Amino acid sequence: MSDREALRLDFLRSAGLAEAVRAPLPGDASTRRYERLTTPSGATLMLMDQAPAAESRPCDPSWTPEERHAHGWNAIARLSAGRVEAFAAVAAHLKSLGLSAPEIVAVDAPNGLAVIEDFGDALFARVIEDGADPAPLYRAAVEALAVLHAAPTPEVLTGPAGDWPLLTYDQTALQGGADLFVEWLPKLIPSLVFNDDAVAEWRAAWGPITAAGEAGASVMAHRDYHAENLIRLDGRSGAASVGMIDFQDAVTAHPSWDLHSLLQDARRDVSPALEALALDQYFALRPETDREAFMAAYAGLAALNEARILGIFARLIARDGKPRYVAFMPRMWAHLNANLKAPGLEAVAAWMDRHVPEDVRR
Repeated sequence: MSDREALRLDFLRSAGLAEAVRAPLPGDASTRRYERLTTPSGATLMLMDQAPAAESRPCDPSWTPEERHAHGWNAIARLSAGRVEAFAAVAAHLKSLGLSAPEIVAVDAPNGLAVIEDFGDALFARVIEDGADPAPLYRAAVEALAVLHAAPTPEVLTGPAGDWPLLTYDQTALQGGADLFVEWLPKLIPSLVFNDDAVAEWRAAWGPITAAGEAGASVMAHRDYHAENLIRLDGRSGAASVGMIDFQDAVTAHPSWDLHSLLQDARRDVSPALEALALDQYFALRPETDREAFMAAYAGLAALNEARILGIFARLIARDGKPRYVAFMPRMWAHLNANLKAPGLEAVAAWMDRHVPEDVRR
């Protein structure tokens, strides 16, 4: 028995769940794993397992950009390092707003373990695949975001595993994400060569977008808000019918971030008509929003996110041997190509024209 398994067993015993039947769930792109627990009574819960040793340190709020780069990827861009105590604190905040986050049943933050409420398997992506009309699901998801965005955004969240700082998705984090593109695309596509001058031009081109993203950071962002992380909860209505999971990387960000994550999804197609409907609904719920300025940021940050995700997919394929992510890349290229036509993105579009052949961008 591994040391990690011994920790899990001790934790489950201490939570009164020693007799629960454990069933591992399929893994994702992270170092986190889940098991469904079925108790002798037939009730189900989830075991979340995020070993702190599997990740570098979270970002310290006091660190300078230079210190963040010295401490590695989590300090640069992921910020929370996926910690269980971050999940617990974000869950408490979401629940305080009447939104649906899993109840924390038991938590051992130092060892990265938690037992949480089981929201079931009705992921938006799966129920849509099974024939559900996507429009009501997306309307509910937008309604939940409007509730979140209307609430004050705390600098520190308080949860059952202690306080957690809600850091800003600032220029360092945004540019760090964009830089995954120039770091990892050449490792997947050796014909791409980005020398130091090209990388410097890349960063300069994104400068206005990252500056606007930091300046507009005003709401809590789930930061991974899409149809694979939202669960339909029957018996709840409106915003509360959206079960949120995998929000441990939440940050203070521009309010467009979760919207473009939802509506320009890497893993499934969202029709232009549904994207337009969802955006119209958001502006109806948040009438004080300057739509023109919002949509300029939406296009810029969506393009940056798509470049970031292309870099992540290239890394998963080239480094981690996960070829299934090849299938998602054309969708991200299509979103990126479309967004690069928006005003304010001319410098990034010109960089792409100089450095990435058209036959790669599809």
